[in-house]
Amino acid sequence: MRKPSRILIFDVNWLGDVLFSTPVIRNIRYNFPDSFIACVIPSRCFQVLEGNPYLDEIIFFDERNQQRSLKEKLKFINLIKAKRFDMAFLLHRSFTRAFILWLAGIKERVGYATKKRAFLLTKKIPHPDRDSLHRIDYYLGVIKGAGLKVIDKHLDFFISKEDFIFVDNFLKENKITETDLLVGINPFGNWLPKRWPVNYWKELIQKITEQIPSKIIITGGKDDLSLAQDIKTNNPSVIITCGKLNLKQFGALCKRLNLFISADTGPLHIANTVGTKKIIALFGPTSLITTSPYPIDNVIILKKDIGCKIPCYLVDCKDNRCMKATTPEEVLKEIKRIAYSG
Repeated sequence: MRKPSRILIFDVNWLGDVLFSTPVIRNIRYNFPDSFIACVIPSRCFQVLEGNPYLDEIIFFDERNQQRSLKEKLKFINLIKAKRFDMAFLLHRSFTRAFILWLAGIKERVGYATKKRAFLLTKKIPHPDRDSLHRIDYYLGVIKGAGLKVIDKHLDFFISKEDFIFVDNFLKENKITETDLLVGINPFGNWLPKRWPVNYWKELIQKITEQIPSKIIITGGKDDLSLAQDIKTNNPSVIITCGKLNLKQFGALCKRLNLFISADTGPLHIANTVGTKKIIALFGPTSLITTSPYPIDNVIILKKDIGCKIPCYLVDCKDNRCMKATTPEEVLKEIKRIAYSG
C-alpha cells in the first residue's frame, strides 16, 4: 500500500464503540507516522478522542442531529472534499457514509463490503460475522484487511493534569480521603435492556452502607440526575456526580476508585481503560465475545444464562430477565471479597 499524505477515519457512533476503535487510530499512525490523520465522530463522543496524540484533527458528523437534512449533508461533503484526503478507512458499516466519501472524491476508500456498498469502496474487506469477534478485533479487521500491520490492541483514553486536579478538589470538598474505600456505581446506559433494575441498585447501596465502611459515588450525565437521586434515597454516604463531571473528569475519578460497578456501557470500558483497581461488570443481553472489558485482568463479570439468545437486540424487551437474574446479594458477595481481600 502506498503512503497516503492525508488520511480520514470515519468512526462509529457510541462512546464504547469509539473507545474500542482507538487501537485502529493508533495502529494507522504506526503505519503512517508522517501522514495527516483526521477522524469523524458524533460530537457527543468528542471527549473519548480529545487529546489523542495519534490524531491531527477531529471532525463532527451526526446524521440524526447536525447533518440530519440533505442540505447539511451536502455541506459536510463539501467540507471533506475541501480537506483533500487521499485515503479513508470506514469503521462504520453504513451505506450513507461510504456514499459520502465517494461523493467527496477520496481516491482510496477502505471498508467492509456491507449493505450493498461494495461498489463504493476501492478496497473491499470481506465482512466477518460481527457477533463472532470482539469489537476491537472487528474494527482492526478493516486495517488488517488493507494490509496494514497491527502492533498492539490496547485502548486509549487520555486525561489531562487539570482533570486530575479537578477530581482531587471534588473529593476533598466531599470529605473523601485516601484511606476511604471508594465505590463508584453507574446505574445508567443508553440502552434500557442493559440496565440493572433500579430497585436492585437501591438494595445494593443499602447493603453496602450497612455492612462495608465505604463512600459510594453515583456517576452519570446531567440527564441521569433525577434517577440518581431516586437511587440514593437520602443516604448520606452516597455522593452524586451526575452533571458535575465531564467524561475526562470521570476518567480521572475512576483512577481513584477502589471499585466500579456498572453494566455494559461506555463508562464501564473507560473505567477499565484508565485502570480502575477493581471492576464488577453486570452483563445481560450483550455478548462477552463482542463487548467484554479489555483487558479483563481486574474485572469480575456477573452474567447468568437464562436460555435467551445472546446477543439479544430486543430493545423493547419488557421482561429484562437476563439482568434481573444477577441479584444484589451476589454483587455484595463480590464487593466483600474485594473490600476484605487486603
